[in-house]
Amino acid sequence: MATPVTLIPGDGIGPSIADATVRILAAAGADVEWDRQVAGMAGVARWNDPIPDATLDSIKRTRVALKGPLETPVGEGFRSINVALRKTFDLYANVRPAYTIVPGRFDNVDIVLVRENTEGLYIGVEHYVKIGDDPKAAAESVAIITRHGSERIVRYAFEYAIANNRQKVTLVHKANILKFSQGLFLDVGRMIAREYEGRVQFEERIIDAMAMHLVMRPEQFDVVVTTNLFGDILSDEISGLVGGLGLAPGANFGTNAAIFEAVHGTAPDIAGKNIANPGALVLAACMMLDHIGDRGRATSIRNAFEGTIRDGAVLTRDLGGTSTTDQFTDAVIARLV
Repeated sequence: MATPVTLIPGDGIGPSIADATVRILAAAGADVEWDRQVAGMAGVARWNDPIPDATLDSIKRTRVALKGPLETPVGEGFRSINVALRKTFDLYANVRPAYTIVPGRFDNVDIVLVRENTEGLYIGVEHYVKIGDDPKAAAESVAIITRHGSERIVRYAFEYAIANNRQKVTLVHKANILKFSQGLFLDVGRMIAREYEGRVQFEERIIDAMAMHLVMRPEQFDVVVTTNLFGDILSDEISGLVGGLGLAPGANFGTNAAIFEAVHGTAPDIAGKNIANPGALVLAACMMLDHIGDRGRATSIRNAFEGTIRDGAVLTRDLGGTSTTDQFTDAVIARLV
């Protein structure tokens, strides 16, 4: 029986890379029943709502979604549609793998970043402070980190390591300065780490030192777990080690839903030109197949995708080639059959 999946093509280059991804999964024989929905500007155009009820209802029904990049409309009440989706479905774990496909400056990068997705500075508790006659003389943002949120994200990182034969978890923090909020995260991390002693190695890194070591010796890291803001920054840094956001898939996991996505933007300057790289969404779809239990096809697609890039004959512009989205997609499919 086919697995129902909500498909949100997205905005800008989203529909193009979504179509490419659907073609590749179909060629691989993935037994998926797509429920196409809209969000972002496409949602505004169709329903006058950036997150239509029909889209939310679909995700509640399928509990699995594949999403292209979304544009957040100005003045629609959301700082970010992606953030709103995370809050709606309590998608507390953001997982961003990055690994070397074509050797370059770094040859052996294979890092999975696990980011707490619902707390910290991005929780959205902020306000202006009036001083004298100036109502916006200062602004205050509050970082909220809870024991519950810390426990579940650190435990997720360790369980991910065990399930995927990973050897080490690195917890990244700034507890030397932010002794209460980051201190709580670190204390909880140490407590959880003791439960996995002997099965998974554990280490701690301060965020600024971590950023430096990532660009000096990234091969020493395996699974990295951290808070929301730090995870947002480090995940892009890690993507840069392996070629940029065009090869960066992401997944957001909660208790009752999982949303898989390309983490790059909508790239409106190349939308409709058939030149976008679908790689990030293809790799996100592979993560989705892993999640629904179709690991064999996920591996086949990854191998075909990586082989196409390593061969170098058919590459999109951002990968150093001149091929179209369709030509690149056809080349990946040719390696599947």
